[in-house]
Amino acid sequence: MSQFPAPSSQQRVSADSRNKVRLKPGRSLMDWIRLKQSGKDMTGLCGRLIAVTEEELAKHNKKTDCWICIRGMVYNVTPYLEYHPGGEEELMRGAGADGTELFDQIHSWVNSESMLKECLVGRMALKPKAVAKVFEKQSGFEVPKQTSLNGTSVPDGFEKQSKEISLRHEWFQTEDTITVVIYTKKKDINSGSVIVDLEGGVLRTEVRQQKYSYILHLELSHEVQEVVSVHCASKVGKIELHLKKLNSAIWSDLGQPLEHHNSFKKNTDGDLFYRKCTLLSKMDVSHDTRLLCFQLPPGCYLTIPVGQHIYLKDVEVVRPYTPVLPSLNAEPKVDGLTCTNIYLMIKIYPDGLLTPHIDKLQIGDCVSMSSPAGNFKHSQLKGITELILLAAGTGFTPMIKLINFSLKISSFRKIRLMFFNKTEKDIVWRDQLDHLASKDKRFEVEYILSEPHLEWAGKRGKIEMPLCSEFLTGRPEELKTLVCVCGPISFTEQAVGIFKQLGFNNGEIHAFNG
Repeated sequence: MSQFPAPSSQQRVSADSRNKVRLKPGRSLMDWIRLKQSGKDMTGLCGRLIAVTEEELAKHNKKTDCWICIRGMVYNVTPYLEYHPGGEEELMRGAGADGTELFDQIHSWVNSESMLKECLVGRMALKPKAVAKVFEKQSGFEVPKQTSLNGTSVPDGFEKQSKEISLRHEWFQTEDTITVVIYTKKKDINSGSVIVDLEGGVLRTEVRQQKYSYILHLELSHEVQEVVSVHCASKVGKIELHLKKLNSAIWSDLGQPLEHHNSFKKNTDGDLFYRKCTLLSKMDVSHDTRLLCFQLPPGCYLTIPVGQHIYLKDVEVVRPYTPVLPSLNAEPKVDGLTCTNIYLMIKIYPDGLLTPHIDKLQIGDCVSMSSPAGNFKHSQLKGITELILLAAGTGFTPMIKLINFSLKISSFRKIRLMFFNKTEKDIVWRDQLDHLASKDKRFEVEYILSEPHLEWAGKRGKIEMPLCSEFLTGRPEELKTLVCVCGPISFTEQAVGIFKQLGFNNGEIHAFNG
């Protein structure tokens, strides 16, 4: 291997003097960081990751097309050449080859993954002699056969309604890892769009997009550890699933397709996927309401978007519940990139079909929990400066994440909650609500009781026009408002009707259906 830097190079001369090669104007480290953050495609592959063979790497050895391998990762350093403190010539000594040793001689202190993250082309494709021919044939990829829409199966009428949706997937591997890459072409992809379940060697991935979801469903060809990490690259609309092999080996294929694999399905509440979740803790938040914490299975990646609900199922009884936070100001519990715990606030009805069973659950017992559902979208908050929230009883649950999320947005000027209950003891998290109102002046809460005791000094009654009109008194007209309502059906219908009479249109009112 050639010496790096070269004996006569400017960088070797500067090793003692600590002078760097003079770079062109606009080629400083800060200029490079700004370029990386610009969203420009630095790889030439439009965000697609590939498995790179030694032969392919060797082809990219020119200043106009320069790839380098560092610790098994291949980078297109062509756009970085002019920014390299040691000069272009020094970097070119590793062009088209494995430059790990050269890199470590000079830059062992530099985090190459961070410095060149946006230049990542993919991983080196390993070719052990025993499986070299098989691996060359597979190239570490599974490319879907062309069918009706970009190689995927689609429901009737899908193409007509969803021309903009175009997803595909590939996979590549090292001896110890598997990476599945899904390309969505959607710049707004985020963790709430992806659901992964890995159990018993079966990998099921769901990518949610508007009315339809893209499904990958495979029985993997070999064993893997039941843990999965997920990375969403929103700038390029790419999702990466990272799995660890149980045994070091090169796979000839990813696995056998199962039901709905590589297809689209319509998002309906009646066709949700369920997984077994374990009860970790249970505590009282009022005389008849419990806060339960459930742990997701180890191979499950699932986040519940704001305003979405899940279903709990016991034999044939299914009921919706809106996941909450452990407290009003809490951050979601996250282990690495995976949300591990789901909190539910559930009111126990003695004659209910499901809640008596839930109330009898012991720590360590399991329940079947669905994927998220619901008609609330983050886009409804775009441009909003005021939230008016009307909640009756446990209709407060969707408001918890909504309040927590909205108060983190500086553009929100006011969040006003009307909280309806029968008696004072029915008010959940009153101390937390009062504390939040005293701490953040943008938040206001009004408690209304239908059956108060004589000493109650607050508002009395049920949802009606005079109460709502009074609540809006003094509200600045220039605020862009969204009204959110949740409670029993009769409460929700009355609240929506009242606010329409007060001048709010359908687009300014959202009724939660969880």
